[in-house]
Amino acid sequence: MYNEWFIEFAPKTYNETRIETTKQVEAAFELTENLSNITSAMLRDNPATLPILRMATAPPIARDRLIGLAQVSPNLVKRMEIDNNIPLRMGATQLEAELVKITKLLDRLTDRYVLPWLQSGKTPSNAERRRAATIIADRLCGTVADPVIRNAQEERQFSVISQWLDDKGYSIVSTSEVASPEQMKPGTYAYHLNIKAQLGDGSPVNIPIDVAIKPASSHGVGLPLLVEAKSAGDFANVNKRRKEEADKVSNLKRTYSGDLRYILFLGGYFDPGYLGYEAAEGIDWVWEHRTDDFAALGL
Repeated sequence: MYNEWFIEFAPKTYNETRIETTKQVEAAFELTENLSNITSAMLRDNPATLPILRMATAPPIARDRLIGLAQVSPNLVKRMEIDNNIPLRMGATQLEAELVKITKLLDRLTDRYVLPWLQSGKTPSNAERRRAATIIADRLCGTVADPVIRNAQEERQFSVISQWLDDKGYSIVSTSEVASPEQMKPGTYAYHLNIKAQLGDGSPVNIPIDVAIKPASSHGVGLPLLVEAKSAGDFANVNKRRKEEADKVSNLKRTYSGDLRYILFLGGYFDPGYLGYEAAEGIDWVWEHRTDDFAALGL
């Protein structure tokens, strides 16, 4: 099921993302005289160009690597790349100093094989410019397309759950309608609900839950069934991240003890090693191709 969905969806998404990122790279070329004039003023006025400039280095560098190599504020870089703005509380002098550090690093690491005119000093031909823009866009495309594909897979899993619940007479509610998880009305469900819990040191924490479902047969106050939707295109990544669910359950159990029911909704590649680890932590699961197993959980 996962493979069929990926083959159908991912190429189209990647190509659409490639077209959009190529336009962004070409816009960055215009702002920087074909990447020959990267200035602090340009970065300040166009913070969204920073991910493109990272992909124009040899080798391309990740966001955290840029922060470490340039020795600049993580908050500045993250605000530039994620929020497309500059921290308001950062003073002008500090901001200028930080941006200069970034420009110096980028200038030193810029990929002169992809951008040969930086070495020759000549104006690039249209063909050279297109080639460079395509290479940089392809580097950027993977980092942009992967989250789009993951989000689309999550939405697809949610639609499978919704269809099953709606057929059983359940009603979806928004998180704003849920005053507290324990007070959810029987026969309702909500997506992306935060549940308050405690860490090992007693400090409070919000645990994000993909789906909260209050069984129609419920009576009185009690936690809904908590569902974590997970999909994977290979075995390696899930085993690297399998401890995340165990940590969530540990924090929730610390707060809600025996009232807790937490399961996984799985689609894709999950091997016995992953499943055994989760089972040892008391975590059960429902496979995406066997949604009727939800009935065994009292839904």
